[in-house]
Formats: sequence, structure tokens, C-alpha cells
Amino acid sequence: MRRYLVLLLAVIACQVAVMAQQATFKEATYDFGTIKESKGPVKHTFEVVNTGDKPLLIIDAVASCGCTRPTYTAQPIKPGKKGKVEVTFNPAGRAGTFRKTIKVRTNTAEKVSSLVITGSIIPKPKE
Repeated sequence: MRRYLVLLLAVIACQVAVMAQQATFKEATYDFGTIKESKGPVKHTFEVVNTGDKPLLIIDAVASCGCTRPTYTAQPIKPGKKGKVEVTFNPAGRAGTFRKTIKVRTNTAEKVSSLVITGSIIPKPKE
């Protein structure tokens, strides 16, 4: 019985610690507007602020498509400090509108945040 009580208290303590981390993104969606395929890849940086009282960790960032590549702050982000998720979108071979989602996994209670990039691509002129 005592083991179970100790285990239960440990689980509760972990939950409280996780709830202390909070990630606040300045924006969750970015519209590139109209871009030209011939200009090549475009980038946007999403800023995240640790609004909690424990270090924030970005564990992973995964895009919905191979044409979108996210990179992110790998070090713990101290309370009140900023980190980033930089997203590179390659319009090669695509035309028309696009909407891509990036799932950002953190050590917060929410675990996963979604970021979205959108825009419209003008294709290269045919040669």
C-alpha cells in the first residue's frame, strides 16, 4: 500500500511540474501571400515565449509535407525567454494555393501545438 501511495505522489508531482511549462506562440499562422516558384524556397520564423516558470523544451517539429522543413531552438528556453521554430517552404514543382501544418511537440501540458503556413504559388514560365 505504501508503494502505491509513493508512486501516486510521484505521478502527481510530475503532472504539476509539466503544467508549469507554457509555450505562447506570437502567431500560429503565417501567410506568405503570393510567391514565385522561380524565386526558390521561402522562410518564416515563428517566435515562442516561455510564459511558464520552468524551462520549456521543444522536443520535435514535424511538417505535413516534405516540401516544408522546420528547425527549432534545441536548448531549454528559460522562463520569460524566447525560442523559435523556423519553417522553410520549397515551392518547386507546385502551383496554386498551399496550406502546410507543422506540429511542434513540447514538454507543456498541451504537448503539441500546430503552426500553419499558407500562400499561393505562381509557377515558373514554361521554356
